[in-house]
Amino acid sequence: MSYWQHDIECISRDALKELQLEKLRKTVSKVYESVPFYREILKSRGLVPQDIRSLDDISLLPFTEKDDLRDNYPFGFFAVGQESIIRIHASSGTTGKPTVSGYTARDISRWADLMARNLSCAGISRFSVVHVAYGYGLFTGGLGVHYGVEKLGASVIPASGGNTARQVQLMRDFHATALCCTPSYALNLADHMSQNGYAADDFKLKVGIFGAEPWADGMRKHIEESLNIKALDIYGLTEIMGPGVAMECPEQNGLHIWEDAFYPEIVDENGNPLPDGEEGELVITTIDKEGMPLLRYRTHDITSLVSEPCACGRTHRKIKRVKMRTDDMLVIRGVNVYPSQVEFVLAQIEGIRPQFRLVVDRVDNLDTLLVEVELDNKLIGDTVKDLERLQGEAKRKLSEGLLLRCDVKLMPTGSLTRGEVKAKRIMDLRDKRN
Repeated sequence: MSYWQHDIECISRDALKELQLEKLRKTVSKVYESVPFYREILKSRGLVPQDIRSLDDISLLPFTEKDDLRDNYPFGFFAVGQESIIRIHASSGTTGKPTVSGYTARDISRWADLMARNLSCAGISRFSVVHVAYGYGLFTGGLGVHYGVEKLGASVIPASGGNTARQVQLMRDFHATALCCTPSYALNLADHMSQNGYAADDFKLKVGIFGAEPWADGMRKHIEESLNIKALDIYGLTEIMGPGVAMECPEQNGLHIWEDAFYPEIVDENGNPLPDGEEGELVITTIDKEGMPLLRYRTHDITSLVSEPCACGRTHRKIKRVKMRTDDMLVIRGVNVYPSQVEFVLAQIEGIRPQFRLVVDRVDNLDTLLVEVELDNKLIGDTVKDLERLQGEAKRKLSEGLLLRCDVKLMPTGSLTRGEVKAKRIMDLRDKRN
């Protein structure tokens, strides 16, 4: 069995709980002293850090929502001075503002260490060659995995996204043994291999680590059969750290959530805690971050905690694979997209009415987004040139605002059905493709 740090990955539950309490108390003290948002809420509840005497007392602490991060954009949740932040990542937001995450040098080192743990959990070692096809940039995927591979001592191929033909060539020529990307892009790579006459024996791939978008067991089976690999799930959030919060081991029966860095809870729709095994919303408190620690962050991901021992020997509890969310977020090619985010962009374009529909599909195993928007005939000309200009402007602004390439279809005024956003503004055809 492969471990990155056997002593902490296989720590006894009692010792782990002692460590968690120590770190939780330090975290509460830190945010009380350094983050006005938390200090004001705790004071309003009559709480001071010394009131946290056991892990059960975490229920006294406030939840943190994504909207809280946006309301304090950009740096309101930083617990250290700007001079101590060495890297900033961000994800797209619903009102034009991204959610920001700041990291100190220690945070980056800790993240790399945790990612090395994830990679080792997947069976990757310093003798592996890891092809990273997650995007590099503000998105945490590429750099998060990259630093973990280097920490582990393996070889990294920093391919980033796009240019499928070249990706396949690099995997073959550089003898990649592991692939890290979104599951939909893994299928796209597999299709290119098949269509261009490649055989499984042409590659050295053994394992794939796939995340950043939901994927069902049917897709896992397709990936494993197409690439002749073991396909493992990885979980993470920009707000919490990035990729590597939890990782599936080869047992493929849940993702180990690293409880020495993240304290997980499952709550019901009213925020009440649920016992292990019951399904609800995952809530995470970071207990080992300097730059931007968060208390009880509501992920809106529906799952359950698994406390039964795992055959791999790791003692950290697991979360079941996430298959649904409590909010209206779409995940398209690893990018978070909200209807209200689209509405914000369209509202700034003259000649378009605030009526739209998002049509999400999967073509050649890659997610596509078509935004159907109604024209405002009073504000535009009716020539082909006018319409082409407007369509091009909408496509450009939406792609920039969403951080995602999309297409735009201009619709006659009044042609789109009115109604509630969730039922009327989204047509997700991907499930029909599985």
